[in-house]
Amino acid sequence: MSAIKISEGVMLVLDRAIIDGSSLTLTGQLDRKLYQDVNKVIAAAGGKWDRRAKAHVFEGLAIDTIEPILLTGQYSRTKQDFGQFDTPAELAERVANLADIRPGHSVLEPSAGLGNIAKVARQFGGLVTCWEIDTKRAERLEGIAHSLNVGDFLLAQSNPGFDRVVMNPPFARQDDIRHVLHAVSFLKPGGRLAAIMSASVTFRDNGLTRDFRSLVERRGGSIERLPDGSFASSGTTVNTCVVVIPNTSPLHGESGR
Repeated sequence: MSAIKISEGVMLVLDRAIIDGSSLTLTGQLDRKLYQDVNKVIAAAGGKWDRRAKAHVFEGLAIDTIEPILLTGQYSRTKQDFGQFDTPAELAERVANLADIRPGHSVLEPSAGLGNIAKVARQFGGLVTCWEIDTKRAERLEGIAHSLNVGDFLLAQSNPGFDRVVMNPPFARQDDIRHVLHAVSFLKPGGRLAAIMSASVTFRDNGLTRDFRSLVERRGGSIERLPDGSFASSGTTVNTCVVVIPNTSPLHGESGR
């Protein structure tokens, strides 16, 4: 079965749906055409209408089927892992350029993976600190990072001591937003963060995503969609964007966690 391309309108409906275990309940009033389009996607993905439950029911957890659709803009029976995928060289350089890394800058890369972005940051003259949760991948960073931490970056205590942050965090279950929000708290005043994120941050309508877009706007940052297939060389069809967040000044009530 070939992948089914899905419109942003359908993805918005799926994003607003109530998901509870194996069931998915649509919310709001949908016109006939939009409902039919949504229903086709749900049916193709294995969801069956249950009249008694007044919901579409999947064999497994509904979120495991819906989340990849929101990340890729398509449905395919081929399962993808959105926890780790490596940054292509041209995108690693673009992130480093957007971060405006200069010689002597202290640079943080959380979830560094194989170090593709860290390598470029070092070539730009940055003094790079890496975090990586995977011990095998961390071994590959020993010759790249000036300082290496092995563990879960989300558990690291905030430390506003870095001039720049560059990152390509995991995307599953909106972990990219959580990682970026935490990473902002590591920036010095006047610092700058550049991150590759799921393009779903541009359209999802839940509280976490709305608050994130608001933070980017208040900080004078930007969100730029990347072309489809930007990560094809890494074996994923995920749709992506590049987010830049300057640390202009602390905002009342903001937190990195």
